[in-house]
Amino acid sequence: MRPQTLDHYLGQDHLLAPDKPLRRALDSGQLHSMIFWGPPGVGKTTLAQLIAQLCDAHFISISAVLAGVKDIRAAVEDAKQQQFFQRRTILFIDEVHRFNKSQQDAFLPYVEDGTLIFVGATTENPSFEINNALLSRARVYQLNPLSDAAIVDIVRNAASHEGLQIAQAEVERIARHADGDGRRALNLLEIAGDMLSGSAERELHGDVIDQVLSGQPRRFDKGGDLFYEQISALHKAVRGSSVDGALYWFARMLDGGCEPLYVARRLVRMASEDIGNADPRALRLCLDAWEVQERLGSPEGELAMAQAVCYLAAAPKSNAVYAAYNAVRRQITASPSYDVPMHLRNAPTGMMKDQGFGEGYRYAHDEPGAYAAGENYLPEALKDEVYYQPVDRGLEKKIAEKLRYLQELDDSAAYKRYR
Repeated sequence: MRPQTLDHYLGQDHLLAPDKPLRRALDSGQLHSMIFWGPPGVGKTTLAQLIAQLCDAHFISISAVLAGVKDIRAAVEDAKQQQFFQRRTILFIDEVHRFNKSQQDAFLPYVEDGTLIFVGATTENPSFEINNALLSRARVYQLNPLSDAAIVDIVRNAASHEGLQIAQAEVERIARHADGDGRRALNLLEIAGDMLSGSAERELHGDVIDQVLSGQPRRFDKGGDLFYEQISALHKAVRGSSVDGALYWFARMLDGGCEPLYVARRLVRMASEDIGNADPRALRLCLDAWEVQERLGSPEGELAMAQAVCYLAAAPKSNAVYAAYNAVRRQITASPSYDVPMHLRNAPTGMMKDQGFGEGYRYAHDEPGAYAAGENYLPEALKDEVYYQPVDRGLEKKIAEKLRYLQELDDSAAYKRYR
């Protein structure tokens, strides 16, 4: 079912429409090394084959899952033989991210001297998985999930080729369940066709499609790009106070097979990073949801986490604690190891008392309002630093008022000492 020309290739108009970068290069015959990055079933291998056909290039395909350095050397020798006939060679490596550094380095010199034109396909982010040396010699093209309209055309063509009759509504159902993956759509159609084996009837009715589509998961890859994209979307929806958005991405991750306890851990992070002291109850609620998931499992634990997700998204927001903590860490990294001021040190022995340890320390509970106005609890060189700056939302509004009051007491004490 692979298309035989670029004109029949469906999807990726952002790359292959007239005047788009890749199409211009191909139309002018300017082959270059490239990496196709995109989810499964969007046409990475097919596009590589079409490019070789369009440019009349020798095509060698290997899979990084099965191949090693020996296979790369054999491909190089094959490419050198093609050079005698003035023919270029495309080395297509599927799942190229599975090659280790030494395997990637093995064909790098031949890409550089023009013996090979490298075309790689990967579902993983090339920035993380491909050597910089190889990445700098190849142009990265990102392929998008196929639209429902494109998948409808794919299913229609395949059904016609196999002599299957299927209503438009059922084709559209398959397209929706394929979730942007053309290969999955063809697999679903094939399974449906197999269910008619031995029958004279060639029409796929709704009940057959129901059986095929039952239990089909959404597109998700544990530990891959989609995994991190969706947890990022969940976190940003919580931060942006979108209850519906947060709930949607939470459910999508679980639907895709994400480990619920991973989500529970991330919710605790959100409670501290984005809500903080604006609503301290958020942290406790997330820990409770985590405990429910550990003790009861599904579905009770997932419902408890959904409750926490909604609470986090609706809660007042503050990253003041997160910002203050990071500011302190930066300060410590950039500063010397300041000594603890003498008045803050314990003096458990007489000798230490004689040396001034703890001298001048003011016990806060003995002070008016249990606050030692004007006392310094930072290293002397940092005594004027202010790290925590609460926002004017939720409980932190009250905390801010308290800190302003304490600052007034400090200023008054300093003024009295100055006089």
